[in-house]
Amino acid sequence: MAHYLITGAAGFIGSRVAEMLLEAGHTVEGADNLNDAYDRRLKDYRLARLQGRAGFVFHPLDITNRESVLALGKRPRYDAVINLAARAGVRYSVENPWVYIQTNTTGVLNLLEMCRRAGVPKFVQASTSSLYGKGNRVPYREDANTDRVLSPYAASKKAAEALCHTYHHLYGLDITVFRYFTVYGPAGRPDMAPFRFIQWISEGKPLHLFGDGSQSRDFTYVDDIARGTILGLKPLGYEIINLGNDHPYTVRELIRLIEEAVGRKAQIVHEPRHPADVETTWASIEKARRLLGWAPAMALPEGIRRTVAWYQAERAWAAQVSTGEMT
Repeated sequence: MAHYLITGAAGFIGSRVAEMLLEAGHTVEGADNLNDAYDRRLKDYRLARLQGRAGFVFHPLDITNRESVLALGKRPRYDAVINLAARAGVRYSVENPWVYIQTNTTGVLNLLEMCRRAGVPKFVQASTSSLYGKGNRVPYREDANTDRVLSPYAASKKAAEALCHTYHHLYGLDITVFRYFTVYGPAGRPDMAPFRFIQWISEGKPLHLFGDGSQSRDFTYVDDIARGTILGLKPLGYEIINLGNDHPYTVRELIRLIEEAVGRKAQIVHEPRHPADVETTWASIEKARRLLGWAPAMALPEGIRRTVAWYQAERAWAAQVSTGEMT
């Protein structure tokens, strides 16, 4: 049995990783500042599924607060820290880049320093497929040049990766960095297309489509992502690893799958494409297969059916969740 710290424990991926670790018999301390970056009801729902479970302790904590983070290192030593706390979202980062740097870069530095001082042997860092873009061949490989990112969000994550390598080089901290590709599933983020589209189609609301829908994404089911993240707890030195579905679908195809699962047609309203959006994401997952023995198990059609079923079961409140500004 191991003892883990998971930041972003009320988040989409963090809560699922915590559930899986608890189900495996480990103990988990979860930290989250429960901010209002998106509708709090989803975070409260996820956290409620964890609280009260044997082996789980929750800390209402912001990783940008260095003193609070360093204080965690004075508790019983963690076998690993899994940093899934982040400000996510490409488009809003263009409007307010400062909060992204504070959380995604400075917050990571605080956690790395806590691990160094407390002697935590393993650190897992969530990164993003948004680092890839113009000039990168598809499917995206981890050794692709990611110096020319297209958004402050991606820049903040690139800086975090650099800090992780620095702490590995200087202090020997074993670090696995995961670049996640468009994660979806039950209780997903309401600012992302799968949740938005399911709600908008289910409730007969206009579906705001940025661009013509030909852009493609490597939609990856949350359970596959959580399982891969846990496999990354093994000693690896310093590695950057893609976790994606290795099967991109266009946004138009996503809409069609949701229409079929919901049993209703979308009322599409076309919006201009955002300049920070990349045309496609597609993960090369050869490295994850080789180092972790990982491969995705959930195909998008079945994953969408399960996500729609969750929405329908929770519709009394999920229908009221704010999907944010159309940015």
